[in-house]
Amino acid sequence: SLMENSFNFIVFNLSGLNDTRAHKYVFFGLTLFFYLLIVFFNLTLTATILLEKSLHEPMYIFICNLNVNTLYGTAGFYPKLLADFLSDTHVISYAGCFIQTVVIYTYVMSEFTTLTVMAYDRYVAICKPLEYHSIINALIAGKFVFIVWIFVFSEVTIQAVLTLRLPLCGSQIDKLYCDNWSVVKLSCVDTTVNNICGYILVIAQVLQAFFIVYSYIQIIKVCLKSREGRNKFIQTCLPHLISLINFTVAILFDVLYSRYGSRNTSQTLRNIMAVEFLVIPPLLNPLIYGLNVTQIRIRIKILFN
Repeated sequence: SLMENSFNFIVFNLSGLNDTRAHKYVFFGLTLFFYLLIVFFNLTLTATILLEKSLHEPMYIFICNLNVNTLYGTAGFYPKLLADFLSDTHVISYAGCFIQTVVIYTYVMSEFTTLTVMAYDRYVAICKPLEYHSIINALIAGKFVFIVWIFVFSEVTIQAVLTLRLPLCGSQIDKLYCDNWSVVKLSCVDTTVNNICGYILVIAQVLQAFFIVYSYIQIIKVCLKSREGRNKFIQTCLPHLISLINFTVAILFDVLYSRYGSRNTSQTLRNIMAVEFLVIPPLLNPLIYGLNVTQIRIRIKILFN
């Protein structure tokens, strides 16, 4: 039967690394250095927020969740990539591919949903400052984080189950890592249901983006009225806005590449487009928050002194 066929291809070939064999140790060294930096920065920020009682406030709880999510998402990508640099065959098992897809998708959705919740948090803090503590407190922030993860895992599980049922007629994945769309493209049967599900998820993200834009229009209106408002905006909203734009652009690159990318584009450029969201935001986020949010900056100094 068709279903048995798909499990005969228990192994997928990842062809994204084919051009790197000549300089594999250089790539390995750079990637390892990069990954260690990501782990160090995100762990430092997470530890600072967890250990410091004065940072147990909604905004910092959300930042902490971003860091934990980054550690989780990059763990689904970098160790496998590092092993591939040192290996001559770049393959991944069906189960490994499934796990990697789930981890990377959860990371992406969780990042975006957390950034949406953070936009709401900043909106309430700046546009309704007197009601802020009655609307959002540490306990409610914790519940928000919990709901984000439940919501995201539900979305990803539905998508994963729809992909698991597909019989496959190929084993070549034109990327450095496994993702849902690459596996769906290998199917021998109609994938309309998967496509519709994919578009629904995209629409959900777009609605979140509209919500964020609306929140920021309101925030900017309020902030422009006073000097204090402008300072507050630069301190707490600008870091959020930078990480949001950075992450959105990175994800758009990957979505556009995987849906419309051409085989004629150079492999290096395609790799850069495909992994930008696993490289730049994980490194940039902790730096933006660590350097720009005064409370965190002071606490990190104390921690290291």
